[in-house]
Parts: sequence; structure tokens; C-alpha cells
Amino acid sequence: MTTIYHPEHLDDRLAMVAVRTTLGSAKGSINGPGARKSFDEIMEQVPAAPGVTYEAAIIGGVSGCWCRPKDAMAGAAILYFHGGGYVVGAAKAYQHFVGQVVAQASIAAFVPDYRLAPEHPFPAAVEDAKAAYEDLLAAGLANIALVGDSAGGGLALVLLSWAAGKARAGSGSMPKGAALMSPATDLALTGKSMVTRAEADPLSTPSSLAALARLCLESHDPRDPLASPLYGDLAELPPVRIHVGEDDILHDDSIRYGEQFERAGGTCQVHSWQGMVHVFPSNVAVLKAAKEALDDIGEFLKSQLPGEPAVIAD
Repeated sequence: MTTIYHPEHLDDRLAMVAVRTTLGSAKGSINGPGARKSFDEIMEQVPAAPGVTYEAAIIGGVSGCWCRPKDAMAGAAILYFHGGGYVVGAAKAYQHFVGQVVAQASIAAFVPDYRLAPEHPFPAAVEDAKAAYEDLLAAGLANIALVGDSAGGGLALVLLSWAAGKARAGSGSMPKGAALMSPATDLALTGKSMVTRAEADPLSTPSSLAALARLCLESHDPRDPLASPLYGDLAELPPVRIHVGEDDILHDDSIRYGEQFERAGGTCQVHSWQGMVHVFPSNVAVLKAAKEALDDIGEFLKSQLPGEPAVIAD
């Protein structure tokens, strides 16, 4: 595994004080469906990217939102899975954050509103992810990359292994790659950073993450590869790019996944950012590190999706 460590920008230190203050007021509170409104309000603060349009759609029977940059590459698409511990989060609340991603990548993205627990526990989200992916393939989009953050990053990696397995068996097309931000790869919550970063993380706590995992999984085994991609088959997968903050309680979910990926023979580059927190690229309005991470994700996605010339919108 290639791990790239990024020192903290001096200009980001002051901005991070404000970020930590905002997140700290909600520390440990995102632990159930009652947090949906407050979580959406956090994500809705991400500024809109210039030139990106949004369109409600249904893909594979799953409602969601297309985020389209004006210079979108033809014949390619991103399937983006939002975070929220499989319990909170929504495509509409995420549209501007995803818009920032597509603006850098010049590739349109569909954000599915996959079903949430506890109303729809595991494996409902996985079933919706599979349905959306297969419908995009059926529509003729063979060049698809998977992107996601937090639990959505874990879901993207679950889908990556599943789709690659089907493709190797001669059914369907393999994704071209995956880019993740602070992915939740282990719902058993066994990473050392659950302890070592617990105080530094301004938002999540071990108990809040455990509560979300219980709501999602009920009595199901958290080590099921369809729930926790860390325990899945990582052989013969396309390249993966990960960005994670060092002060993220889920930091080691990224490091351990990258190590497992390399042992399986794949190419995975993990970027670990000093002083940064969970899904820090969402703070693109105030952090240099966020912009640099999104720039890197955009370049990675362009390199993995050799689509046709861009279609310039009027």
C-alpha cells in the first residue's frame, strides 16, 4: 500500500478551530434517526460548485439525484454513496458536496437515496446499491467509478467487491475504480483509532458509532463482507484511492483496508492528512486540505474513466 502523509497547512489551523467548534457541539449526537435533520443541515452548508446542475431521477428503482457538471465526460458516470452510518443522510442534502466532486472530475454522478435503517436494516442499502449499479450498466454506461464517504464509502467498497466478482464470473462489467473519503470499512469497530483518536475526533464517539451499527445490522454479523468490506474478497479489484483525516476515529479503517488491498495484489493509495477530521473534504469552503483532496480525487477519477470527449452544456 502507498500511504501519503500530508502535514497540516498553517493556514488551515485557524479554520480547523471553527470546524471543530461547529462539529463539537454535535459530538456523539449522530446516533439514530433523530439526528437526520441536524446531519442534513451540516451537509447542506457545503457551497455549490459553479456550473453544476441537479436533477431528480430514479435508477434501478432507487430515487436520487444526478449532479452534472457542464463539461461532463460522455459515456462515463460516478455512482456516489452518501455517509451517515446507514441511518442518516440524503441525496438532496449531499448534492452540493457531490457537485464539488463532479466539478473536479468532469463526470456526472448519481447519488441514490438508498434505504436507511432502522426502518430498512441490512442488507437494504446493499440491495439498493446493486440495483442502481446494474441499471446504469443496463443503460449503456460501462465506464462507472464508485465514490463515497463514511458509511457510503464502505458501501461503495462492498459494491466494488461484489461487482468485480460478478464481472470475473462473466456477468456484468467491473467498476473502473473507487475513491473514498473516510470510509467505514469495519462495522465491528475493531480499529485502534476507535481508542487512539476518540478524544481528537470532534464528532463521533465509539458509542455513537456502535449505536448506528446496531440499528443497521440488528443481530447480523458485523464481519459479513457485505456489511464490512475489510473482511471481503479484495483480489483482482480495480485501483482504489482513499483520503482520511488523522484525527478521525475511523482513521484505521482506511489504513487497514489499504493494507489488505495490497496483500491481495491490488493498487491502493491512502492519503492521511494531519489535523484533519472525518470527511474533511466537505469543508472545501474553508480548508486548503479539502480542496487539494478533491483535486486529487478528481484527477484519479479522470484517469480511471477514459470516456468520450466532454459534452459542453449550453
